Amino acid sequence: MRLRNSLIKGTFILTLTGLVSRVIGFFYRIFMSHVFGEEGMGVYQLISPVMALSYSISCSTIQTAISKFVASEPTTHDYKTSLRVLYTGILISGFLSAVCSAFIYINSNFLAETMLMEIRCAPLLRIFALSLPFGALHSCINGYYYGVQKTSVPAITQLAEQFARVGSVYLIYHLFYSKNNPPSIALALIGLLIGEVFSFIISGVMVFIRFSTKYLGDTLVKAASTYIVSPSGKVFTTAKQILSLAVPLSANRIVVNILQSIEAVYIPSRLQLFGLSNSDALSIYGILSGMALPLILFPCALTNSVSVLLLPIISEAESSKNFTKIKKAVEKSILFCSLFGIFCTLFFLLFGKSLGNLLFDSPFAGSFILTLSFICPFLYISSTMSSILHGLGKAGTTFFCNVTGLLIRLFFVFFFIPAFGIKGYMWGLLASELTITLMEIAFVKHYIHPTTQCT
Repeated sequence: MRLRNSLIKGTFILTLTGLVSRVIGFFYRIFMSHVFGEEGMGVYQLISPVMALSYSISCSTIQTAISKFVASEPTTHDYKTSLRVLYTGILISGFLSAVCSAFIYINSNFLAETMLMEIRCAPLLRIFALSLPFGALHSCINGYYYGVQKTSVPAITQLAEQFARVGSVYLIYHLFYSKNNPPSIALALIGLLIGEVFSFIISGVMVFIRFSTKYLGDTLVKAASTYIVSPSGKVFTTAKQILSLAVPLSANRIVVNILQSIEAVYIPSRLQLFGLSNSDALSIYGILSGMALPLILFPCALTNSVSVLLLPIISEAESSKNFTKIKKAVEKSILFCSLFGIFCTLFFLLFGKSLGNLLFDSPFAGSFILTLSFICPFLYISSTMSSILHGLGKAGTTFFCNVTGLLIRLFFVFFFIPAFGIKGYMWGLLASELTITLMEIAFVKHYIHPTTQCT
């Protein structure tokens, strides 16, 4: 009952925060599309694979490992172990993010011109490099709070990051505009940097206060010295535990991100083979990835909240061999995501074209939204199934599913876009998500099958 209440409460908090954050982010996207144009959005979206790859190397898998290894704290009240896990994760993530940041900053021109094939991405990469360590560290702290099912802090930091990011971009834009000096798309990355700094400061203060209160007479510095730095703290053992989970998962995500990078870089170039100019190709890519897809992904605030909270709960149920609880979670997740996805599909079919014209002043955006609407049920089911598989310790399975889906998309990028344009890529997205979802459902059902329970 406690786990069920934690899931409901945590899901509600994350969903409410996610909705508010997505509303802010959505209008921010509209603002950016009007200020920087479709081509500017395309240039901005080109660096997304580099950002995703950097986070995969430096923090996202560390966050998952921290969540897993502190998940027992609510029942054991072992704050010393949680502190050791968190500090060790921060040290690892801090080091990795610093290395990634330095590499990107120093080689920004090479990465932009050679890998992304767009030199205008170079200044964007340099600004992103400065924000990476802050994002990595606050990601680790969020991982701790997700693990102990205290979602209010990640919720607060998420909102703080959004307000700081959007507010700073809006103010700086008007400052430039008042001097008749329109800013470049680099302004969006400056906002990202400011937002990451704010969220890091807030989450850092909150975790400091939390552990300070748990140690009563001990100061947090003394506790850190006793349980982390000294040999009795077993910092190397903890680091080995974290890395044993994070490294395979990180390797999987790196491969996935590399494939996604190939996909993102080659979409504009394959569109040129279809007959578009470089400017038009970037504009179409910007409309798809910066306008239409964010609208389709908007309802994911709810399914993502369920996914984040499912991981520690499924992990705990799996460790106690409670397959009945896992089975119920799977069945309810599929039912909820299916119904929710069908509703979203119908909504976008009815209003997608109007929304594209109204929000983005782009008939292309409306057309893309109509085509992508069919992806909703599969997209939402896949996000929860992936979280369940991670909770079951089957990271390799999700990796296999994701790589299969990406290879399908790449096939459509290389062979369908030159013949059918951007529609060829959207067909690939639909085929990919359908394949991933069916595979994940089949794997999950295999793991919780009655014959598995008896082994």
